[in-house]
Amino acid sequence: MGLFAQDRLGGQFMDARQITALDDEAFEELLLAHVHPPVRDPDVWAGLTHPDNIRRTQSVAAAKHQRTAHALRKRKAEREVFQQECLARGYEGKRDWFETRAEYESWRSRAGNFHQTMQKALSEIARIMRDQNRSAGDRSFGAQRNTLRLLALAVSKHQAAHARAGGVAEQQDYELWRVLDQLTVPTGPDQDQVSLRTMLDVYWTEVNPVSDVEERRADAERMMRGAPGGQSSRYAGVPRARHVDNGKGLA
Repeated sequence: MGLFAQDRLGGQFMDARQITALDDEAFEELLLAHVHPPVRDPDVWAGLTHPDNIRRTQSVAAAKHQRTAHALRKRKAEREVFQQECLARGYEGKRDWFETRAEYESWRSRAGNFHQTMQKALSEIARIMRDQNRSAGDRSFGAQRNTLRLLALAVSKHQAAHARAGGVAEQQDYELWRVLDQLTVPTGPDQDQVSLRTMLDVYWTEVNPVSDVEERRADAERMMRGAPGGQSSRYAGVPRARHVDNGKGLA
């Protein structure tokens, strides 16, 4: 398949999915045609550096870079041996040396330029990969942060429900509510650690007008949060109160 046919499919440049389907030879040919920025097509390069293709692109570029470096070293060593042979042959040897010098220097210049082009491409590919990894990490962090927000809201609602009901909290309730004060998330330009409870109060909860009933509920919640040691009395070694005149003679 010719290069033009590879670059275009139905008159349109190939997208990332079509590039993925190329065999190794066609993929390498396409990469070499677009590796040099002044002559590359941005859409084709975007397909080659798409997350689905970029590792393959990096591998092919690295292989070409290594092969070129090997060829440069090999030809240089061969040229040095040839030079010694020419010098040993006297005048005719020197003539052969100078007659072949222009061809070698021309090849070395082209190969060196190609080697530098591949080196720059590898650096560019590495930068694109870092950006892609950072972007994926940001999306993952955002999803985790939102999950943590939902968890904090659920715990806060659980605590508010206890306050409204006026029931006696169990030890596991206090331990659950305490998580809102113990867990923190980085926030702001300096990435300061802020507790989940503060995040709920400042960032994660919509502010609505507070009624008298809601204010009393909030007071009850604050009282529950301020329980000694954050422990339920039934687990803190506090004896139960005895009732007088309960008919059981316990007074």
